[in-house]
Amino acid sequence: MKVNPILLEVFKNKLSSIAEEMGVSLTRTAFSPNIKERRDFSCALFDKNGDIIAQAAHIPVHLGSMPLSVKEAIKDFSFEKGDMVALNDPFKGGTHLPDITIVAPVFADGYERPLFFVANRAHHSDVGGMSAGSMPLSVTIFQEGVIIPLLKIIEKGKPDKKLMKLFLNNVRTPYEREGDFSAQITANITGIKRTRELINEYGLETLNFYSKKLIEYSEKIMRKTIEKIPDGRYEFEDYLDDDGVGKEKIKIAVAVEIRGDCAILDFSNSDDQTDGSVNAVYAITLSCVLYVFRSLVGEDIPTNAGCLKPIKLITRKGSVVDALFPAAVAGGNVETSQRIVDVILGALSRALPNLIPAASQGTMNNVTIGGIDQRNGTAFTYYETIAGGTGASPSSEGQSAVHSHMTNTLNTPIEALEYSYPFMVNEYSIRYNSGGKGKFNGGNGLIREIRLLCDAEVTVLSERRKLAPYGLEGGDAGKRGKNVIITGGKQIEMPPKFSRRLHKGDILRIETPGGGGYGKLKTNKEGK
Repeated sequence: MKVNPILLEVFKNKLSSIAEEMGVSLTRTAFSPNIKERRDFSCALFDKNGDIIAQAAHIPVHLGSMPLSVKEAIKDFSFEKGDMVALNDPFKGGTHLPDITIVAPVFADGYERPLFFVANRAHHSDVGGMSAGSMPLSVTIFQEGVIIPLLKIIEKGKPDKKLMKLFLNNVRTPYEREGDFSAQITANITGIKRTRELINEYGLETLNFYSKKLIEYSEKIMRKTIEKIPDGRYEFEDYLDDDGVGKEKIKIAVAVEIRGDCAILDFSNSDDQTDGSVNAVYAITLSCVLYVFRSLVGEDIPTNAGCLKPIKLITRKGSVVDALFPAAVAGGNVETSQRIVDVILGALSRALPNLIPAASQGTMNNVTIGGIDQRNGTAFTYYETIAGGTGASPSSEGQSAVHSHMTNTLNTPIEALEYSYPFMVNEYSIRYNSGGKGKFNGGNGLIREIRLLCDAEVTVLSERRKLAPYGLEGGDAGKRGKNVIITGGKQIEMPPKFSRRLHKGDILRIETPGGGGYGKLKTNKEGK
């Protein structure tokens, strides 16, 4: 079959639209504000081998790692029509326990084996564990929540009610969790339906052919992109503030080697995994690599399995970027992923100084709050990542108060936040002058101040409170973030990672980092 370039473009858009429509379905049917408002989820379509064909414009840290979960599901199960498998195990392609993935096969009439797979991954705002919101200052994964291995939650179209009951009995907000599970299942049903429609319209042979050609096309463009980078070895290292339980300055180091149209990234010199929860599993590091190199591509290509074919990732087992079970990993997905991106971009800035931006805020500023809502006597768990500044580029200022790099969520609007939770938002504003100065200034962070209207348990996992986001080419570093508790009129500055019981009327104030500046600030003859 000869490639028709018009049909190739048609299939690129039709396949990605399946994932986009899955996301719309998930948004409209979810129960929790974290999914329906912040859209902390991702959807994608896979071939029969578990290679990603198309994805929606959702969360980079989800999408780069999800194929590993799908491949594990294919390896462990003989799928039948109507089956769906759930998992959240970070050591089987997951990220951290709140991110639950549901995988479903796509069958067509006359075929006994799956022809494609659809999957979605959504962050549940509680999956049990030692603290509300399941993002604790843990020292082992067993403290972080319920570990779901590969389990069929639906078999031949029938839900496993006993399995669901077991899960719901171990979380703080079972009603909300059940609703979000149902939304994920509905999203997969949407994906199955739309994929079957494509098979019926174009035929399996044509759909498989163009799916394969789209992967080959993405690989071809990625190779051309890498080929434009000067050959050589480029090294960079940066540090995490701490692991929350005692260890400080945790090194993440990379050596990027460019050889023609191939790239090799070696993280072997990174520090060993830590006691605290900032450990990243292999799937997260792979996601970061995919994200950075995909962002270098100027063409509008589909993000699929072809993007990674010219790239080799080397890690050291037992390191902070390739942790071994039963390491604590809740913060690795959200915080360490950001620093992995920082070091890859830092290395590439030495090869492409006129293209790579300075460091963005380098944290997701994770806030979890849980307790009993006195308005109705029911349990609640709130989770949110908070935006900050992005790094300035060689040609423009950084953006202010946006999510950057490995997260792509929205914020929870104040109206939705105060309606859903016993909170009052005192302040939500730009943190002016927090971006690093330079020829181009880094973007500003923001300030979010929440007053509690009931007693609650608060946990914060954040970074860039001790070590600032770097500037490039003489630009200043961005301003570090700050976590503050105000109780009884007294302000208490908190460490980057903490968990504390607060009382009604207490205030949590988060000031997020700005991005780094780019280039030296011009001065006049008097040096001003």
